Amino acid sequence: MRLDRVNEMEQYVLRNGTASLEELAEEFHISMNTVRRDVSALLKRGRIRKTYGGVAVQEAPGILPMAVRAGKNLEEKRKIGRLAATLVEDRQTIFLDSGSTVLTMLPYLTGRKDVTIVTHSLSAMYEAAKYPNLKVIALGGLYSPPTSSYVGISTLDALDRISVDTVFIAATGVSLERGLTNTTYFEAEIKQRVVRRGRDHVVLLADHSKFDNASTISFFKFEDLSAVVTDRLPSQPYLDAIRACHIRLLCGEDGE
Repeated sequence: MRLDRVNEMEQYVLRNGTASLEELAEEFHISMNTVRRDVSALLKRGRIRKTYGGVAVQEAPGILPMAVRAGKNLEEKRKIGRLAATLVEDRQTIFLDSGSTVLTMLPYLTGRKDVTIVTHSLSAMYEAAKYPNLKVIALGGLYSPPTSSYVGISTLDALDRISVDTVFIAATGVSLERGLTNTTYFEAEIKQRVVRRGRDHVVLLADHSKFDNASTISFFKFEDLSAVVTDRLPSQPYLDAIRACHIRLLCGEDGE
């Protein structure tokens, strides 16, 4: 059916980032006229934009570059990084995502032995390389300048071949209703994939400004977290959920 094909075509473009009309015609075994009609339908959905001779993923507006995000709430992020590092043990393999808060963990891991960092974040790779006690497994792919990270099919395939002990992850927004959310499809897809790899040990790093905010794409339920690391005590509904779901809370405001 046409609707099924259009849905599959949208997912194909979202996974690959770009696609030419000829590529789509070959992939879905349809004529160029049919491709053009299907693409017209996709453009109305707003997740894909027209390019010369093809289509590409429509990035969400207002994504702040990594250099800008890293400078926001810096002291709060350092507190969070110091606390999160206490959850890392010798000889563990951990995943660090592309969030600017997650990067602040690295200087506090210098006392650990044989820790392996798995990451698709170029910033995390660069920072981790400063510390001889940290091994780095870099996930390649298509470079995304706004997030200073690698995304796409190659990144997802690499994730499927790696096991991690603990996932340290950030979010653009956090709410009890929608869970952990992000603004970009590619980043959310990577986050969704990696939390499956370490589902029982997923740690959220989020400063107070992220709570009670929701972004475009949900990628993990709040109640499935194993730990939350933040700079201030969250509001009572979050504390109630943390207690009910047996989530560990580390808070820079008053210790643990």
